[in-house]
Amino acid sequence: MKSIISQILGGRLQIVLILGFSLVAAFTVGLSAVAISRVISDYLTMAENERVARDMDLANAFYQLKLDEVAAISNRLVRDPWVQQSFQGARQNDAAAIQTIDQIITQKITVLALGGTHLIAILDKEGNILVGRVLSADGDLMPVLTLGNWGNLAIIETVLSTGKEQAATEIVPDELLTQVGLEEQAYIALIETPKAADNPFDTREGKAGLTLIGVSPLIDDDGHIVGAILAAHLFNNDFTLVDRIKQVAGVDTVTIFFGDLRVSTNVLNDDGTRAVGTRVSEEVFEVVLLQDRDYVGDAFVVNETYITRYEPLHDHQDQVVGSLYVGAREAVFQALVDTFQNRVILIALVSILVAAVIAIPIAHLITRPIEMMVDATQRLAEGDMTVRVQAQGNGELAVLGQSFNSMVETLNHTQQELLHKEKLASMGQLAAGVAHELNNPLGTILLFSDAMSNELPKDSPHSKDVEMIVSEALRCKRIVADLLNFSRQQVVLARDIDIQGLLDHVIDEVSYQDAFEGVTIVRNYQLDQRTIQADPVQLQQVFINLLNNAAEAIKGKGSITLTTRQMDNKRIEIEVSDTGVGIPEENINKIFTPFFTTKLVGKGTGLGLSIIYGIIKMHRGQITVQSEVGKGTTFTVILPVRVLEGQMIANTAMKNVIA
Repeated sequence: MKSIISQILGGRLQIVLILGFSLVAAFTVGLSAVAISRVISDYLTMAENERVARDMDLANAFYQLKLDEVAAISNRLVRDPWVQQSFQGARQNDAAAIQTIDQIITQKITVLALGGTHLIAILDKEGNILVGRVLSADGDLMPVLTLGNWGNLAIIETVLSTGKEQAATEIVPDELLTQVGLEEQAYIALIETPKAADNPFDTREGKAGLTLIGVSPLIDDDGHIVGAILAAHLFNNDFTLVDRIKQVAGVDTVTIFFGDLRVSTNVLNDDGTRAVGTRVSEEVFEVVLLQDRDYVGDAFVVNETYITRYEPLHDHQDQVVGSLYVGAREAVFQALVDTFQNRVILIALVSILVAAVIAIPIAHLITRPIEMMVDATQRLAEGDMTVRVQAQGNGELAVLGQSFNSMVETLNHTQQELLHKEKLASMGQLAAGVAHELNNPLGTILLFSDAMSNELPKDSPHSKDVEMIVSEALRCKRIVADLLNFSRQQVVLARDIDIQGLLDHVIDEVSYQDAFEGVTIVRNYQLDQRTIQADPVQLQQVFINLLNNAAEAIKGKGSITLTTRQMDNKRIEIEVSDTGVGIPEENINKIFTPFFTTKLVGKGTGLGLSIIYGIIKMHRGQITVQSEVGKGTTFTVILPVRVLEGQMIANTAMKNVIA
C-alpha cells in the first residue's frame, strides 16, 4: 500500500492534483453519505418503533373496545326487566320464559357492532345453561342452547361466588366448547415453525379456545345470587377483530396468540393462507410469555423478519394466557433504506465525477506555471540568461516566479562579475609581463636621451626633439608604473580610521587643482559609526581618483556630492555623485575593464577604475556605478566596518579580484 501511494504521489503533478481533488471529494461525499445514511437509518428505526408503538396503541384500543362490547352485553342483559322476570320460569323449564329470553338474546347477538363468533348464555347458580345462542364467524345463528354446564370455568366461578362482574381474556376448554358447538372452529392444528420453542406454552393449545368473556351476576330481589349472564367472543379461526384493526387503523399485521399459538392473524404464509397454527419465536416466547414483559424489536414471524411489538394478554386472575402482536414487514423499511442508499451512492458518484471534471482545469491552472518554470530552468541550464517567467498575482506561485527571476538576474550579474574578474586576472598577468619587459628599455632610452639633452648646446635645433623624447619616455614610464601598480602584490594595512575625516582630507587635497575650478563639493554625511577598519593610503587613492574623474566629467561648473550612510552595524555606504556628462549605457559594463578609457590618446591609461576596483575588493567591499547621459554619474562604494580583525590582508591584485 505504501509503495502504491508513493508511486501515485510520485507521478505527474497534474494527475496527482486531479486524483487528490477526486479523493477529497470522494472522502467528503462518502463521509457525508455515511453520516446521512446513519442519520436516516436512525430516523427510520425511530420511525419504525414509533409506528409500531402507535399500531399497538390502536390495536389495544380495538381489543379493549371488543372486550367492553362483550362485557356490556352481559351487563345490559342482567339489567333487562324481561330477562329478570323470565329467569325463574327458565329455571323451571317454562317454554314461554325460555322463548322470551331467547328472543332477547337473539336480538342482542345479531346486532353486535364488530361481528365475529359470539356466545350469549343465561346460567343458573350452578353454571347450567338455561338459554343460549351462538353466532358463527360467518354470521349464522345456531340453534337455541338449553343444555350444558360452564360452572367450572374459573371466571364464572368467581362471579357466582363474589357477585361481582368480570371481563377478561380467558381460555375455554374444548369440552365446554363442545357443549355449544364451537369445538370444530376452536380446533387448530399446530404447524412446525422455524425458531419456535420446543414445547407449546399451554398444553391445551390447538383444542381450547382463547375467548373474550364478560360475566355479570343475576341477583334476585333479596340480594341473592341466582345465576349469571355470559357473553363471549371466540378468537380461534375468527379474523374479524384482526382484520378490522388492519383496515381501520392501518396496521400492517395483527395477531392474537393463545399461548404461543396463532389463533387469529392476518400474517400470511408463502402460499397466501393465514398463518393460523404457526407459533411465536422462542426469543419472544421467553420475554412475553415467561417473563410477562413487552417485546419490541425485530422478530422472525413465520418466514420473514418483522418490526414487531408484543404485549402479554392476562385472564381475570392476571395470569398470562397469550399475547397481542402488531408488526410491519422489515422488507418495506429496508426497501426505503436501500432506495435512499442507492440515491446517495448515485449522488456521491456524480459529485466525484463533477469534482474530477472541475479538478482538470484547476490542476492545469496550477501546473502550467510550474511547467513554464521547468522549461525556463532547462533554458537557464543551457546558458540562456535572458529567460524569465511570468509572475502574475500575489500567490505562492507568483512569489516563486519572482524568486526565479531574481535568481536569474543574480546569476547573470555573478556571471558577469566572474568574467570580469577572470579578465582582470588575465590582464594583470599580461600587464606584469609587459611592464617588466618595457621597463628596462625605457630606462635606457631615458638615460641616453637625458645625456644627449645635457650635451646639446642650448641653441641647438635638436634640443626640442630630445626634450620630446624625454617627455614621451617619462610618459611611458608612468604608464609602465601604472601597469606595475595594477599587477604587483599589494598589502592592505588595515587600521581604525575616521572615514569622514579621510574624505575631508581628500577634498582638501584635490580642491586646489585646476579641474575643480567652478565645481562645488557637497558633504552629506549621515554616518552613526564613523570609525572603520581600512588602509587609509589605498582608500585615499580610491576617492582621489573618483573625485578627479567626476571633476573631469563636469567640464566646467557643477557639483560633486559625497554621501555617507550606515547600511547596518557591519557595513557603510559612500556615494560619489556628479552632475557631469554621464556614461553611455553601452560603456557601463566596461568601465572597470583594464585599459578601457573614453579619454583622448595621451590623457589616460584606462587603469584608474580597475585599480579602484581591486582596492575595494581587497577590502572585502563592493563598487557599483549608475549613470545617465547628460545628468551625471554616481559611484557607490560599500565597505565593511571591520575587515579581518587583528590581521593584515595581503593578496595580489589578481587574487583580490578573483576573491
